[in-house]
Amino acid sequence: MQKLVIHGGKPLCGEISISGAKNAALPALCASLLTNDTLRLKNIPDLKDVTTMVSLLKQMGVTILTNDTSEMELSAAHLTNPIAPYEMVKTMRAAILVLGPLLAHKGEAIISLPGGCAIGLRPVDQHIKGLQAMGAEIIIEHGYIHAKAKKLVGTRIVMDIVTVTGTENLMMAACLASGLTRLENAAREPEIVDLAQCLIKMGAKIEGAGTDVITIQGVDALHGCMHDVMPDRIETGTFLTAVTASSGQIHLKGARADMLDAVIDKLLEAGAIINSEENWIHLTMNKPPKSVSLRTAPYPAFPTDMQAQFMTLNSVANGTAIITETIFENRFMHVQELRRMNAEITVEGNTAIVHGIPKLDGANVMATDLRASASLVIAGLVAQGETVIDRIYHLDRGYERIEQKLVHLGAKIARIN
Repeated sequence: MQKLVIHGGKPLCGEISISGAKNAALPALCASLLTNDTLRLKNIPDLKDVTTMVSLLKQMGVTILTNDTSEMELSAAHLTNPIAPYEMVKTMRAAILVLGPLLAHKGEAIISLPGGCAIGLRPVDQHIKGLQAMGAEIIIEHGYIHAKAKKLVGTRIVMDIVTVTGTENLMMAACLASGLTRLENAAREPEIVDLAQCLIKMGAKIEGAGTDVITIQGVDALHGCMHDVMPDRIETGTFLTAVTASSGQIHLKGARADMLDAVIDKLLEAGAIINSEENWIHLTMNKPPKSVSLRTAPYPAFPTDMQAQFMTLNSVANGTAIITETIFENRFMHVQELRRMNAEITVEGNTAIVHGIPKLDGANVMATDLRASASLVIAGLVAQGETVIDRIYHLDRGYERIEQKLVHLGAKIARIN
């Protein structure tokens, strides 16, 4: 099993490029199931989750050509096997995103209930409820969702909770439904806007993406298109936070500040100096960071996917911060590992109280989920001595060659077997 070894204590300085967004690439790949034409996608990140999704689509019969590391051509014209088996989806919750497109275009789907990071309950009942409202017949048995529909019918769907993948699944399914579908209490994340832009290029009629009400007028068929996947806002936020914690300087190419308002506001509060244009962000940190309290909530509020990274930042900041997690009930598993590095953190329910100290101590730690992995990398970068991070396969699900990018910024970090 691979590990990361980090010798910390150096400010991070330099320039790197931000990769395409994992959480935009995965639904865009699934959108290929909605047409028999070829879908061309650019800026696809080289990640474990993307590899898993590509393997899943290929075993269904989707033809996939890779032009280089970041471009793909997908054709579902000869799809023969609308099944997502447990072995292929147990590590990746996003596999549920094939359900809506398969049902809308092929009329049937058999999908294993998904896995993913162990950060708490993430039920798929909103997906199922919405598709049933559109006329699908769905039963769940032996851990599989069995869905059939001769033709989905547009309807009004009010989601009980805000769900990103639920919104994406139902939006894709509605593109080929007959009539108008109205999704209320829809998620507003930029990744949903990116998917909608891709679908519109394919001939879909969608309005309101990025708001809590999305309307989709169904069409008879979608066609192929070319689409550039948006930059990864969580990767962007992770590097900005790491540089802030290390009191360094960074220029991020291909990054968009307009998707990170809540994170950038907190980094400014911590003392960072930030400038940006349409496709770059520059951050300078000339002094030790100040503690910043935060509360996670659905977009456009502070993202749960940045909570762990800010936990590390607050661990070496001046003052005391209160971090409240409202999205997932089991997302403080990194606290125990940070404490191994001498961090002063106490947890009360869904709230963590972080007392900043001048330096963390390097230690052997274990990654428990994707974003917890990133928080431990940041901790290793700012700690004195050596940090060894085990179970970094979590990290490879969401960060493209993170250690290579950090080396470009002057970090002493290496991957070992």
